[in-house]
Amino acid sequence: MKRYLILEDGSSYKGDGIGAAITATGELAVQTSNYGYQEVLTDPANAGKIIVFTTPMIGSNGINAVDYESMQPSVKGVIANDVALNITDNDNFQSLADFLKEKGVPAIFNVDTRALVRKLQKQGTIKASIMDTDDAHAFDQIRALVLPKNKSALVSTKNAYAAPNVGKTIAVIDLGLKHTMLRELSLRQINANVLPYNAEVRDLKSLRPDGIIISNGPGQTNEVMRYLSKILDAYLGQLPILGVGLGFLAIADYLDMTLVDLPQYQNGTNFPVISQTEGQIWQTAMNIGQLVLPDDAQLTFNEEYFDLHTELLAGFTNEKMKLMAVAFNPEGAPGALDGRLIFDDFLKLVK
Repeated sequence: MKRYLILEDGSSYKGDGIGAAITATGELAVQTSNYGYQEVLTDPANAGKIIVFTTPMIGSNGINAVDYESMQPSVKGVIANDVALNITDNDNFQSLADFLKEKGVPAIFNVDTRALVRKLQKQGTIKASIMDTDDAHAFDQIRALVLPKNKSALVSTKNAYAAPNVGKTIAVIDLGLKHTMLRELSLRQINANVLPYNAEVRDLKSLRPDGIIISNGPGQTNEVMRYLSKILDAYLGQLPILGVGLGFLAIADYLDMTLVDLPQYQNGTNFPVISQTEGQIWQTAMNIGQLVLPDDAQLTFNEEYFDLHTELLAGFTNEKMKLMAVAFNPEGAPGALDGRLIFDDFLKLVK
């Protein structure tokens, strides 16, 4: 079945369709990881995006029960150079094509993904649709469609829930929480209580937490700051706080630091950061479109992490304020294990 990826600039790309035979529109986004397509597709931070995979082929490992980062993918579509349609005959694995069809996600392969990456590098954000045609009416439709705002509201839990354990109690603000973050907390015996993106201060007070984590998620800081500002007003300097991804940007915004738009959205597993004090380089996973201008805070940080591609600030720690924030995903999934030390450092603040 031939299908088309059409872009708001009037260009189109023809390929072979698999997955759900529906029309979908979203923000075109590049994913540079060579592995972990299941985690990428189910990462809530990718909500509303049509993901372009740069790796030559995806799907050869199928879909398994362990690597979900959320139970329902919130991506709008998948674009790939090639897809493995036949996988091992094993009841524990599902083919990528069947998974996409079951979850209602359209996909196109046999597309020149290199050309799409070059276009995104030049133009930045592009609105795109997966359709059965590329006629003039299709382009009129995509140009007229307005993409939804406040994506964290779409993917965040609607009701608070617990991921119980026997250690310290941490309140996790879900802006687009990944399952692997909860796994990492559980491995450290953290008693996690997950709250919606719009949680109130009274919701946290009732839990009497020992610390707070603000998760990564989709969207912009202005979509969540009206809620997070109240929590930071009440708890910054009082309880240890860790911000990740969008949580990092929200904390930096709250501290009146300057957020800098990146030349290209950084979504993948191959982003090196260097610690200021130790000079150690970590390979990290990121899913973020902004970083922070260095030396733009009225605070002195005990530790700073810099993105080696841009030399912008990608993380910081202030022990006096009991504050940590990182642009990268310390849990990886997919990604290297280097950043997981952030959870251990955060627990030192908690204890």
